[in-house]
Amino acid sequence: MELSNLRPADGSKHSDNFRRGRGHGSGNGKTAGKGHKGQKARSGAPRPGFEGGQMPLYRRIPKRGFTNRNTKEIIGINVSALERFEDGAEVTVETLIESGIVKNPRDGVKILGNGEITKKLNVKANAFSEGAKQKIEALGGTCEVI
Repeated sequence: MELSNLRPADGSKHSDNFRRGRGHGSGNGKTAGKGHKGQKARSGAPRPGFEGGQMPLYRRIPKRGFTNRNTKEIIGINVSALERFEDGAEVTVETLIESGIVKNPRDGVKILGNGEITKKLNVKANAFSEGAKQKIEALGGTCEVI
């Protein structure tokens, strides 16, 4: 047996275009898979989530806060992560992705001041914290907001 020979057991799968209510010979005639009588057997059955007039679950659960449509997801990178670049290198969002520090820049990259740095770097990012700016410029580097 190989992966190319795998298939579901006989009779375990139905096609999506299965025709219901076409007589007993079809295997799904008479009640057409709806059982006998009851609300769900009739046309106009209740919508999904309807609980027969009882307060439905989606209205019983408390709602908290809201989702701001204008929020931005900024990725924070500490100064210590920039230590892997060579002295005098130019650090951009693209070089951060290439080096594996950032996987998905989302709405922007902010350089944060946690950790130490020992190299002069020219950093171009969307935002800088005050501590990060001081540490980079203290070594003769530059901070440029893009």
